[in-house]
Amino acid sequence: MGMIKEFQEFAVKGNVVDMAVGIIIGGAFGTIVKSLVDDVIMPPIGLLLGGIDFSNIVITLKEATADAEAVTMNLGMFINNVISFLIVAWAVFLLVKGMNSLKKKAEAEPEAAPTPVEPPKEQVLLAEIRDLLKARA
Repeated sequence: MGMIKEFQEFAVKGNVVDMAVGIIIGGAFGTIVKSLVDDVIMPPIGLLLGGIDFSNIVITLKEATADAEAVTMNLGMFINNVISFLIVAWAVFLLVKGMNSLKKKAEAEPEAAPTPVEPPKEQVLLAEIRDLLKARA
């Protein structure tokens, strides 16, 4: 029973839950980036380069036969994946940079100095009386 309890404590810790949420959001973000690259960025680039569809750029290493499919290197898919990676890396860089700047701002802000509290009137009067008595002596 000790191992089950230990696993339960590990599984419900905040860091594990945060990591799971991050993985799920990351997967969804990856889908959005893939669509951005495949459906938004690559078509205009292909159009500018003479109507090339990058996903169809292949190098055929062995032609198809009746018994086997063709062996190809899918360079266009590789280019799409490289661009997807660069977009994700850029987004992560901006996220980390923003978090670091917020952290630096929080560290740079000085602690709010407590406002001095004025002493009660009785204490001020006693201090004045003391000072007058010192001046007489």
